[in-house]
Amino acid sequence: METLRTGAAANACTDTASITETKPPAYRWVVLFVVWIAFLLSYVDRVAWSTVAAPVGHSLGISVALLGAFVTAFYVGYVLANITGGLITDTIGGKRTLVWAMIPLGIATFGFSFTRNLTVGFAVQFVMGIAAGADYSAGVKIITAWFGKDRGRAIGLYSTATSLALVIANAIVPSLATAFSWQTAFRALGAVTFAWAIVCVLLLRDSPLKALSVRISRREIGELVKNRNLVLLAFAGCGALWATVGFGAWGNALMTKQYGIAPVVAGSISALFGVGAVIAKPLLGWGSDLLRGRTKLLAIGVLLCFSAMLLVFAQCSTVLQFYLVAPFLGAVAFGYTPVLIAQVTQASGVKFAGAAAGLTNAVWQSGSAIAPIAVGQVYASTHSFFMALLTLAVGPVCGAVLLIFVNLRKAPAINDSTMRSDSTPAVASN
Repeated sequence: METLRTGAAANACTDTASITETKPPAYRWVVLFVVWIAFLLSYVDRVAWSTVAAPVGHSLGISVALLGAFVTAFYVGYVLANITGGLITDTIGGKRTLVWAMIPLGIATFGFSFTRNLTVGFAVQFVMGIAAGADYSAGVKIITAWFGKDRGRAIGLYSTATSLALVIANAIVPSLATAFSWQTAFRALGAVTFAWAIVCVLLLRDSPLKALSVRISRREIGELVKNRNLVLLAFAGCGALWATVGFGAWGNALMTKQYGIAPVVAGSISALFGVGAVIAKPLLGWGSDLLRGRTKLLAIGVLLCFSAMLLVFAQCSTVLQFYLVAPFLGAVAFGYTPVLIAQVTQASGVKFAGAAAGLTNAVWQSGSAIAPIAVGQVYASTHSFFMALLTLAVGPVCGAVLLIFVNLRKAPAINDSTMRSDSTPAVASN
């Protein structure tokens, strides 16, 4: 039986080699679009609360210190789900994993509209996090299988979903809440998310070829966990996401609480924050493809700029100043993600791209889970806009220091030869 499986995998790899050596399949752009929209909707669902936290939190009787509790609840569930989500992705395939993440996420987002107190909201957001926990690793797995050595630019485009989600959430959710109600906004998001799961069923494919599903052994999981580069990248990303998600959760509320800026205006400022990120991500992802061997330096530079821009933003006090700084802060607050993801897939190889993405993202998102509560406590005790952002700025600096010790020279590079040898067995068939 093992011989048959090996032989079948070898034949599939030969076919993959011929595809790689000829013209890449055009359908990969359709695949990228489908997983991109799925990731965008997932992120809109998770940041929607942040856009209405200040006014709605008051109506629900939630204190300032606990406004970030719902975000933390989401990310606690998200971290737990990521631990197994990547392994599931490498076992049953990205398509099935993504579909089974989107369906319950749509239902839970719709259900959040019935929240009446902190306890219920916390529980529903936790469920939303569990449901969304595998979308990221599934997307990275599918993109790596379809794009191979060109994954940097593809991941750069894929990761713009989180930035554009901030623009959409800040532009639409507060307006819907004002015109109708915040409950209507969440019900609309839930319905659209569920509908896109159906689109994934109809259009998404795991790879250019029908391939064998390979279950990852315990020994291989152990090797991933012990991979020094992956460990360093995991904790570096944790420091970076600490600041990104912490700012996403508190940026609007801080501007509203500290300077009396209207929620709709604060939302438009955060929308510019997202615009800067949308522009920077594909450019930096493309740069990671061009700067092979020097990607680490690019990531370090972006993280240090992120910390610096947080401190610049902390010195702002007028709407005009916030408008001017927001796009530049957004560019570095999200721009590092395609660069780090590309390094993760290089450190793991294509075969374990899903598991590596899931496991590292679980560590990354632990920073996301802690930051909103930590910043809330700092602001509640100091009432200082600067101290809240200084708390966030520490994370990217720590991440940059950890990246200094990453060495990917001996890592399994994702190139044509890699695609021939191990990419196809790693993906499940439709």
